[in-house]
Amino acid sequence: MTTRQKTLPTSHVVRYCSELIRLDTTVGRRPERAAAEYVAERLAAAGMEPLMLEGAPGRTNVVARMAGREPQLPPLLVHAHLDVVPADPAGWTVHPFSGEVADGYVWGRGAVDMKDMVAMILDVVTTMHAAGRAPRRDVVLAFVADEEDGGTHGAGWLIEHHRDLFADCDVAIGEVGGFSVATPTGSLYLLETAQKGAFTLELTANGLAGHGSMLNERNAVKALARTVSAIAEHPFPLRLTPTTQEFLDQLGEAFGLSGTADDPERALDAIGEVGRIVGATLRHTATPVALCAGGAPNVVPSQAHARIDCRSVPGHEEEFLDELRRLIPPEVTSSVVPRGGGHENGLDDGLAATISAALLAEDPTARLVPFCMSSATDARHFSRLGIRCFGFVPLRLPPGGDFVSMFHGTDERVAVDSLAFGTRVLSRFLATY
Repeated sequence: MTTRQKTLPTSHVVRYCSELIRLDTTVGRRPERAAAEYVAERLAAAGMEPLMLEGAPGRTNVVARMAGREPQLPPLLVHAHLDVVPADPAGWTVHPFSGEVADGYVWGRGAVDMKDMVAMILDVVTTMHAAGRAPRRDVVLAFVADEEDGGTHGAGWLIEHHRDLFADCDVAIGEVGGFSVATPTGSLYLLETAQKGAFTLELTANGLAGHGSMLNERNAVKALARTVSAIAEHPFPLRLTPTTQEFLDQLGEAFGLSGTADDPERALDAIGEVGRIVGATLRHTATPVALCAGGAPNVVPSQAHARIDCRSVPGHEEEFLDELRRLIPPEVTSSVVPRGGGHENGLDDGLAATISAALLAEDPTARLVPFCMSSATDARHFSRLGIRCFGFVPLRLPPGGDFVSMFHGTDERVAVDSLAFGTRVLSRFLATY
């Protein structure tokens, strides 16, 4: 893009999104306090009494409760994180924290991950309050810190220290899901109903220290390299959960494909980049992310270390661990560092019907499809309370874009029309669920 047509925000949701992006909340560098204050101010103006709760100085979470018309119903939890991943301005068309509105998009870090959802929630609740309307049931709103670094000061901390705020919630919506995928006859809207589990496999190879010029049959670096390679290249078997099976069936129907369960990778090619997300959930994955050994150029170290990022298909965690252990030789020790269990939730008729109706009111071709997420979100924390967690950030995406690359990518941006669409869908959903 050589020139950009800059525009002024024409709606509250666009302004909120732009202003939130300008508040740099890069995880590990900038605290979330300023964004939390921004959110709390607008929630207070919408008649709520927001709580500001800090898991560490400046690592601020905001929790508020919006009263519904039928308070006897279990409350709905709506959660979104305020932090973002780092962004190097050198590679961007615009400054990543400019919040620039141009060419029909809001640009900047967090535009899709996930200050867009924060902005949509703020727009919905402030508009409802101004119109004297209320959601059907009570809605617990949680705007949390630290999701991008595991939620230690955010959702994880909240459920350990303030779980009473969520005790009566039975369903939650958050990231990632709700976005559209174009088909020959309309749009699929992917609803995240499952997530893979995550843990780190720490490996330590033990050997014999010595001079690099000598033969050494107990070389720790060599033993570690063989082990890491064996794990990285291992062909883990296909594991189709009920969620993934349903996704493939509906994908086949929408695109006129047969045998989607027999050759799921081929079927996923039909949906382009989005297929990368679902494709990573067909099997367990074990990805080397760190290696550490030695230092001097002529010394064989006595130990070498590696770290493997492991993602387990929900319901098959023990099988995955057993298979990994079989790949580790006696001279290599291992330990597992849990980072969040996987989960898979059934989509009951009432919830599915309400989400579908909200989508159909804006897109008559909409079709709701469940999918499993390859990575973890704050749902891993809230699900520990027995809450059924779903990924639903409703966005009708413009044609031709690569939405998947926007997550943690360069030139992250969200379409103005998508924000407006999502706000209308979210408003209908809260009013009727």
